[in-house]
Amino acid sequence: MNWKTAYRSFYYQNAEEPEDIQLPTTATALLIIDIQNTYLQPSTDPQEAARWQPFYQRMQQQVIPNTAKLIADARERGVEVIYARIACHKQNGRDRSLSQKKPGFNYLLLPKNEYDSQIVTQLQPQGNEIVLTKTTDSALTGTNLRLILTNMGIKNVVLAGIFTDQCISSTVRSLADESFNVVLVEDCCAAATDTLHHNELLSINMIYCHVVQSEELLSFYC
Repeated sequence: MNWKTAYRSFYYQNAEEPEDIQLPTTATALLIIDIQNTYLQPSTDPQEAARWQPFYQRMQQQVIPNTAKLIADARERGVEVIYARIACHKQNGRDRSLSQKKPGFNYLLLPKNEYDSQIVTQLQPQGNEIVLTKTTDSALTGTNLRLILTNMGIKNVVLAGIFTDQCISSTVRSLADESFNVVLVEDCCAAATDTLHHNELLSINMIYCHVVQSEELLSFYC
């Protein structure tokens, strides 16, 4: 099974196969979302740490190494590499969106200069690569990304990062609504569980983006 037939929801079971993807390097950006230190630090609660262990394993064994390869390949091809991270400008987080102020998992207080809010070491930005700070789930809604992409003539956005069912999904949908062509790299993304990851891919594939594997992606550049 390849990207043309994988992750088809009920809506697209009988749809025709999509056309081949073409990603001109000068009109394509690789967007890395929220792979930050805070999400790779196990809880001090042993039970909670154990509950999240599959996520940590996927991140360390698959998502981060694969994303590092995507970034290296993009830099070599001249594809723009852009990062988006959750961080607030005010130390007390007053500037955060409501979704980041509600109690529970999504409560995020990540001042922009602190260690927890930084991109993980393995994927650090280089040179003048753009790093956007967002206080929303969507990297498009909460930043000037739309303007940046338009100014640089970017029409295609390749996505990697976390969490598939939250910030990734929100960004995918926002980009699609603004008529960007979106490609989501499945083995460079993760949700808290594989079930959440899989279900969200079924929801967004084909209508908002095309879900592909990292090895498939390399053949799309032109």
